[in-house]
Amino acid sequence: MSVFKITVILCNVLSNIVETFLEDQHDWPKTYMKKIIITVIAILLFVITSNAQFRLNLGGNSPLRKLQLAEMAINNLYVDTVDESKLVEDAIRGMLEKLDPHSSYATPKEVKALNEPLQGNFDGIGVQFNMIEDTLLVIQPVVKGPSEKVGILAGDRIVNVNDTAIAGVKMSREDIMKRLRGPRGTKVKLGIVRRGVPNVMYFTVTRDKIPVKSINAVYMIRPEIGYIRIENFGATTYNEFMTSLNKLKAQGMKNLILDLQENGGGYLQAAVQIANEFLTRGDLIVYTEGRKSGRSEFKAEGNGQMLTGKVVVLVNEFTASAAEIVSGAIQDQDRGQIVGRRSFGKGLVQRPIDLPDGSMIRLTIAHYFTPSGRCIQKPYKKGDLKEYEQDFDNRLKHGELTNPDSIHFADSLKFKTLRMQRTVYGGGGIMPDHFVPLDTLQYTRFHRQLALKNIIVNSSLRYIDDNRQQLKTQYPTFEAFDKGFEIPQLVVDQIVAEGSKQKVTPKDQEELERTMPYLRLQLKALVARDLWDMSEYFQIMNEHNHIVKKGIEVISTR
Repeated sequence: MSVFKITVILCNVLSNIVETFLEDQHDWPKTYMKKIIITVIAILLFVITSNAQFRLNLGGNSPLRKLQLAEMAINNLYVDTVDESKLVEDAIRGMLEKLDPHSSYATPKEVKALNEPLQGNFDGIGVQFNMIEDTLLVIQPVVKGPSEKVGILAGDRIVNVNDTAIAGVKMSREDIMKRLRGPRGTKVKLGIVRRGVPNVMYFTVTRDKIPVKSINAVYMIRPEIGYIRIENFGATTYNEFMTSLNKLKAQGMKNLILDLQENGGGYLQAAVQIANEFLTRGDLIVYTEGRKSGRSEFKAEGNGQMLTGKVVVLVNEFTASAAEIVSGAIQDQDRGQIVGRRSFGKGLVQRPIDLPDGSMIRLTIAHYFTPSGRCIQKPYKKGDLKEYEQDFDNRLKHGELTNPDSIHFADSLKFKTLRMQRTVYGGGGIMPDHFVPLDTLQYTRFHRQLALKNIIVNSSLRYIDDNRQQLKTQYPTFEAFDKGFEIPQLVVDQIVAEGSKQKVTPKDQEELERTMPYLRLQLKALVARDLWDMSEYFQIMNEHNHIVKKGIEVISTR
């Protein structure tokens, strides 16, 4: 047992002795006398154990011992009561903040929230929902999920959970989620308000595993050209991807657009599995290397289902980590073309270190390198998280997002692809083969402010809620909807009026007119999402996405 632990035990024992000694003392206030005696004892023990540490040669001069003594001194001597657990957490965070931008500490609650999107499932009732003011509106029940099985429908409002009201009481979204979620097999009683039904309806739902999809759009974007959009790389991504490939091949797909825009990464193994589908046996996908960890290589097995056919990968400034591994492998191995803007540049390998209370340290142990030897990680200053987070603003300010001529690379950052010897660039992130400038005029200031106030989403939810049955009857298929539906002018007018109420107004008539085309497009896509799913949403939005349109052009002409 360490001297530090012995000291803490002695302090606790002496505290009990002092308490007993004071039982018969009446002249001094007990609490005051106890504090004096404990303080003196703690100081003496502190000095004794510190000296003992040196004498016993137990690393008395070590940084770890210094940290232990500091924590003990604060916990036992500080003038006010301290939360020892928080004190330790703050110390851990403080150490990690002085390292790279991606080493981090997470509490048990934060660990659960971080892992859930990547694990592929969670326990719950199985509904997609949104909030209209303070009421939970079911957008879609999960197909074959627990809510659909008992008869809950799109458009239903959940007003109470286990006889506790959740509507009209300004309950936070987090508190509502706590009541809806629970261990698999447990039951929850839901009070439902449904249009056309006068009284509250009650359903008992048995919670179950609810799948979390990481692929949110799969369709034939053009004849012979399939499109797959991956949101992140999780535990189920590879299986989802293979199902998507088979679906598209059955529809005549020969070439593929892989959309990794806004994909923030995830599991390395999922990225390696997907890259393997495109590359021949022995092709290097990625390698990692760090100070304490040697070079570790990941190579293709040559058994993929997309070894032939054209491939285009779409990236932008928010494409990161595992998504950059896939992009870099396909580019360096000359398997396909990259279209868009330089990716984020997150190429640090984190090892999760689980702590006894369920918290976790994610510690950077190595760098990711593409097959040609490019380090994916962009430059950073240790401990300067603020500058790192301002990278997007700096790119915009320097013109990198709007003009490829603003991007300058030193000769030392030039690399060659492995088959065709094309020039590619290091320095952080994946620089695309075909640059697509950011359209800074697409979103007007007026549109951004409407979006920030949730006015656009709330208006679309009200519209679909009022007209769901009529729309389903009028447009039985998405194809009919896509060709024939236009958002009513009344909805647009209501958005402008609501914006005015919340002091969100266009600068002038010109800004209002520039806002309208994209606003109408977005509203149509939101209605499609709520009538069908995210795939239909992207089918509408992609026809006006500059990076997607460039990807179609590139894959059609190569």
